[in-house]
This record gives sequence, structure tokens and C-alpha cells, in this order.
Amino acid sequence: MTTKDKVARRKLSLLDLAKDLDNVSRACRLMGYSRQQFYEIRRNFQTYGAEGLIDRLPGARGPHPNRVSEEIETAVLDHALDHPCHGALRVEQELSLKGVQRSLPAVYAASGSATAS
Repeated sequence: MTTKDKVARRKLSLLDLAKDLDNVSRACRLMGYSRQQFYEIRRNFQTYGAEGLIDRLPGARGPHPNRVSEEIETAVLDHALDHPCHGALRVEQELSLKGVQRSLPAVYAASGSATAS
């Protein structure tokens, strides 16, 4: 049994205990949850069933929708590795001379993804 399964089982136990005791506050006190957490858990369980009890990280799935194209990212990274002292404006100007279609924000985005990786 994974940790996610254990957490989901504990949340289901909280819902069952609240129903058995007929007292949400007392069930939350016994299980170590806040009432706000209880109502979020209950809402997720009612909406998604057992899958709603599993913790999910919020945020976008897959690649970021505003990501620059791979060819621009590759060109920026190649230039930045060859000339590490050039700033984003200089990189953008150098790529302009080479005929690479780009914008300054695209250069910032591509160079930022290199440091995040």
C-alpha cells in the first residue's frame, strides 16, 4: 500500500467517523483534521468518488502553454553556452543577425528554462 493510498484511507475513515458520531467537530478533533479540511474532503469525495481522496498537486499538466518553440530554445541555449557573458538583449540581437525569429521575452523564457532544468 502506497502513501497516497494510506492518506486516502485515512480521509475515508474521517468521513465514516463523522457519519457514525453524527458530529463533524468531534470527528475532526479525534482524527487531527480541521473542519475546513473535512468539508473539502467531503466535497472531493462527493464529486470524484474515491479518486477525490488522493492528494493531487495543483497546476498545469504537461508542458507549459506559453513555452517557446524548441528551435528557439535550442538556438538561445547554444548561443548562451558559447557566450555565457551575453545578456538576454545581446542574445536576442545576435539571434536576429542569424535570422532566428524570436522576441526578447522568448529569450528570457528559454534562458529561464535552462536554469530551472
